[in-house]
Amino acid sequence: MIFNPLIQVLAGRARLPLADAAPMRFRLTSPDIVPGGTIADEQAYDGFGCTGGNVSPALEWSGAPAGTQSFALLVHDPDAPTGGAGWWHWLVVDIPAGTSGLPKGAGKIDGSRLPAGASSLATDYGVPGYGGPCPPVGDAAHRYNFTLYALKVARLELPKGATASLAGYLVNANAIGKATLTGTYGRAR
Repeated sequence: MIFNPLIQVLAGRARLPLADAAPMRFRLTSPDIVPGGTIADEQAYDGFGCTGGNVSPALEWSGAPAGTQSFALLVHDPDAPTGGAGWWHWLVVDIPAGTSGLPKGAGKIDGSRLPAGASSLATDYGVPGYGGPCPPVGDAAHRYNFTLYALKVARLELPKGATASLAGYLVNANAIGKATLTGTYGRAR
């Protein structure tokens, strides 16, 4: 008798049950940002010396883990010269589980382009909504990490005025998966 399953299959003496299709990999993509590529001026901030369009990019995702009850999107620049804290550019929580993307321009301050039930928290610019890249002149290009979290809860129940740090803590405590898209942006002058 042959005990090695591979040899049994090759010998035609055993049939292995077909496994369910492998789960899709959780992915975050954008038609506006090439992974690792330069973020367009349309997405850059308009203020603090920057003259971009401050339009949030379109985002699309697929392959969320089983059990996902909501999503959270956190956009962070780890290279910002803040003493190690980086810079929060966009925080969206309570995105309904059935959502598979955000349209270009969804990051309006008033939240009017977000899916019903989702909300945006104040960024390090001091207001909710999307705040695009605006690194200091002369710095090497900064990285901008768009990270989508699949959460095991339908709502985070954040208190009014919650900080990015509190949101990040609760997002990570409830995450069952995450997908990241990184773009770069720099200013020569």
